[in-house]
Amino acid sequence: MSPRLRLALLGAALAGLLPGAVAVIGRLPEFGATIAAYGESINAIVPGERHVANMVSAINFDVRGLDTLGEEFMLLAAITGTVVLLRGRRGESTTDRAMRLPGRAILPRSEAVVLTCRLAGPLLMLFGLYIVVHATVTPGGGFQGGVILASGTLLAYLGEGYAGWRDVVRSHWLDAMEGGGALLFALCGLAPMLTGAAFMQNVLPLGTFRDLYSGGLMLIENAGVALAVCGGFTQLFLEFLEETRESDGPDEPGEDTA
Repeated sequence: MSPRLRLALLGAALAGLLPGAVAVIGRLPEFGATIAAYGESINAIVPGERHVANMVSAINFDVRGLDTLGEEFMLLAAITGTVVLLRGRRGESTTDRAMRLPGRAILPRSEAVVLTCRLAGPLLMLFGLYIVVHATVTPGGGFQGGVILASGTLLAYLGEGYAGWRDVVRSHWLDAMEGGGALLFALCGLAPMLTGAAFMQNVLPLGTFRDLYSGGLMLIENAGVALAVCGGFTQLFLEFLEETRESDGPDEPGEDTA
């Protein structure tokens, strides 16, 4: 498909979506408007029934947990497609030799960038863990925290360079995190059925309202999402960064090391 045809298709798609987007935006409630009836019902029922203070997590992992499970497997399918498309052609080598475009020098990383990334990376990952474990108490959760944790691994790449980063980040670990997290979420729905309960029905102690360990089964579902999202997004970073890696073999003109 030619670039011109791609742009034409993109323009047609945007033109078709624009009226709907404008209509939806125009009907959004004003800032500070009265909470809708659905939101009022959630606020009235969830604290007593599920002992959680974060209504968003309650909706994601309990009220509409089945929808969230489907979204989790959509992410798994998208990342699997990316891995099959990119890694299937490139392979699993961990060489640190990068491709070099003719006439474009590879500039070394500055000491300021290295220091900043080495300091900010662990702090960012610690903040990501904080967001994950406080899913039922304060705004946050497994998806948000998982993305932050994955961003911390990207800072490690910027601070240590490709060779150091690739020595630590292994694709099979990320595969296990992504698939294992999605499986854990699915088991949270199937396991209660073994006790005679409904799919994803809570069968664990709910804990104390506003306590870190409140929410029962939602805590395990949240952990599964955190694992899957962190592993999945880091896997995407890995696959895209690997596209800049030179294939194994003797050096040829136009190549450089990094």
